[in-house]
Amino acid sequence: MGTADAAGTTGARRLTLTGSVLGAAIVALDGTVLTVAQPSLQRDLHASLPAVQWTSTAYLVTVAALLVLAGRLGDRYGHRRVFAVGVLGFGAASAGIGLAPGIGWVIGLRILQGAAGALLQPATLGLLRAVYPAELLGRAIALRTSAIGLAAAAGPLVGGALTTQLGWRSVFFLTVVPAAVAGVAALLVRPPVPAATDRATGLDLPGAALLGGALTCLALTLVGLPERGPTPATGLGLTASAALGAVLVRHERRARSPLLPPSVVRAPAVAPALGVLLAASAALSGTLFLATYLLQDVLGLDPLAGGLRALPLAVAMVAAAPASAALARRHGPRRTVVAGMSSIALGALGVAAFRPDTPALATGAAFLVLGAGFGAVLATATAALVRAAPVRDAGVAGGLQQTAMNVGPALGVAVATTLTAGRPLADALPPALAVLAAAAAGGALLATRLPATRTA
Repeated sequence: MGTADAAGTTGARRLTLTGSVLGAAIVALDGTVLTVAQPSLQRDLHASLPAVQWTSTAYLVTVAALLVLAGRLGDRYGHRRVFAVGVLGFGAASAGIGLAPGIGWVIGLRILQGAAGALLQPATLGLLRAVYPAELLGRAIALRTSAIGLAAAAGPLVGGALTTQLGWRSVFFLTVVPAAVAGVAALLVRPPVPAATDRATGLDLPGAALLGGALTCLALTLVGLPERGPTPATGLGLTASAALGAVLVRHERRARSPLLPPSVVRAPAVAPALGVLLAASAALSGTLFLATYLLQDVLGLDPLAGGLRALPLAVAMVAAAPASAALARRHGPRRTVVAGMSSIALGALGVAAFRPDTPALATGAAFLVLGAGFGAVLATATAALVRAAPVRDAGVAGGLQQTAMNVGPALGVAVATTLTAGRPLADALPPALAVLAAAAAGGALLATRLPATRTA
């Protein structure tokens, strides 16, 4: 490779990494700042609590239903184009929400924002897979993971400050400029043109409809479970999701151009990586949900003090992601992820041990272990999953990864609320956290099926 070619390749990689990192961070930031802004939004728009909750639910369900199809669109038409449409659409929807005159407009624009988010999220991984060689891919994904952790940690602080000083609308304008920068960065990239054999062919729209329906039923069921508890509707939703999933499996076996290509589904690392990501995100989210009650109701802290106690989690996650890339190169994905899942389990047990007299150092250590484990797992398992898929199917792999990361938190919170419903918190929280720790331990067992050494 000549000097000019090398410089061009390096420039393309830097632009791609910039766009991918910004796109992933925008989505993470949006989710956390919205939570802070919702009470102010409700008062200003004179909205009911259920309507405000739909500003989150509508987005989650839309994203969950469309992620894999969006990834396939990237494989078919190019991740650069799909990412640019997604991130620019995300920014435009954010600006629209900031100008929305009523709660109905907010919910409708959140659905559009969810569709845009579904387009951009798998593409952030598909772009990296297309331009980075196998030996550098893990490091790029680790930087993306660190950006997600940093954005998620900054979200409540930035959102709280903006909402207090400028009102809830300013929160949605926050992502407009970064989205524009990410979109322009993507449009400036000129990645190598793939050969015809490296392009996905056909779109399996029936398969997309079946998968979208199954995930929609599952997401609606999990999101409603914390509020309503187990009901006949819960069983109906889970049954419908399972039935649609069974029909999907049968359809995919017969489809000429399946939505879920055999090259992805049958790759040895894909299923365990997805299982690990689902278990890790469920265990972490369920633990953090319960930890909020422990910090405020057991330790007697106000929300700000409780948030400061949990800050080591975000710091550790940001630091652990790039460190895990080096560990995976030296020790392999299997050992790195097993260690990370074990750390999540230990962190959950540490949170279960919180008592009124627990010192700040001990609570901080528990959150530190949780964050370090999750950062290592997210970066390493994602890299193993994306690397296992051929370049032509990287979007589908990214869509599956993002699906696991969207369903896992809803599952973890649903499990946590179900285990603690109708019982005194002091009695219910430790056993519930023990169950979440066991889920993380199960993820560690799944991780033993990941490659022992990094493979291209």
